[in-house]
Amino acid sequence: MTGTFLRTLALITTVLSVGLAGCKEEPAAQKTKPYTGPLEEINNVQVLYSEAGALKVKMNTPLQYKYQSNDRVYPKTVNIEFYGPDRQVETTLRADSGRYVHAQNFYRVMGNVVVINRKTNQELYTPELNWNPTTKKVYTEKAVKILSKNTNERLEGVGLDTDQTFSHYFIRKTSGIFRIAGQ
Repeated sequence: MTGTFLRTLALITTVLSVGLAGCKEEPAAQKTKPYTGPLEEINNVQVLYSEAGALKVKMNTPLQYKYQSNDRVYPKTVNIEFYGPDRQVETTLRADSGRYVHAQNFYRVMGNVVVINRKTNQELYTPELNWNPTTKKVYTEKAVKILSKNTNERLEGVGLDTDQTFSHYFIRKTSGIFRIAGQ
């Protein structure tokens, strides 16, 4: 009886061993991350912004990426022209790159930003500028330098607020070389 019992036990053990060996745990399904890259890539982009049928801003850039959030990234040089009421270019802007943030409706240009105001003959240099098309305001928290070609004045500071034509500006923390009336 012990022999039969042992053979039965061995048979059960063998069946369980073979059965359990067949029950291998499947590797966990690889989790795929959602795609966060650009949905569109557009070459030779020109963006026109107008008010009441009059062209106010024209932007040119060689490359644009558009994302699911409707944000846009301009990884190459950005050139912008701001037009005055006479429909002539008053101000130009050049930057290494830029982006449009859809949720806050603003543009940011970055890297070696140079703004030239043709009416006042002034040049502005800064590493970054923001433009809000709704408020028509341009601003930065970064260092700025403004050179006046007519008077040889140099105004420097940190932080800038201006209108989109750059005709009136306010530098928050100023320093520089400039003339004082009456001297």
